[in-house]
Order: sequence, then structure tokens, then C-alpha cells
Amino acid sequence: MTQLLTYAQIILAVLLTMAVLVQQKGSGLSSAFGGSGIEYSTKRGAEKFFFYATIVLAILFLTVSVLRII
Repeated sequence: MTQLLTYAQIILAVLLTMAVLVQQKGSGLSSAFGGSGIEYSTKRGAEKFFFYATIVLAILFLTVSVLRII
């Protein structure tokens, strides 16, 4: 059982990393320090899918991590 949880954790970690990296918040390093203008916009299409997928993957990763400790 522990080995199955370990493999699940590795797969979820890779998927979570990919989901985070696919999301693009700004263009370049300047946006990290406030260099770009902030605009409010709603998420649509693929952006919305990756946003929710990231949340689900993070919850699953946390759950598997806690189960692995117990």
C-alpha cells in the first residue's frame, strides 16, 4: 500500500508542477516585481480548466501525502 501511495504522490507531483507551469500570469520577470499593469479579467476556456485542475491536483497531493504519513 505504501508503494502505491508513493507512486501516486510522484505522479501527482509531476502533474501539479505541469499544471502550475502552464499557467501564465504575466510576461517576464518584470511582472513579478509589479512592472506590469494589473487588470481584472475572468478566466475562460483552457485557463479556467488549468486553474481548477491545479486546485484539484493540490488537494489530491495533500491527501495522498497525509495518507502516506499515517
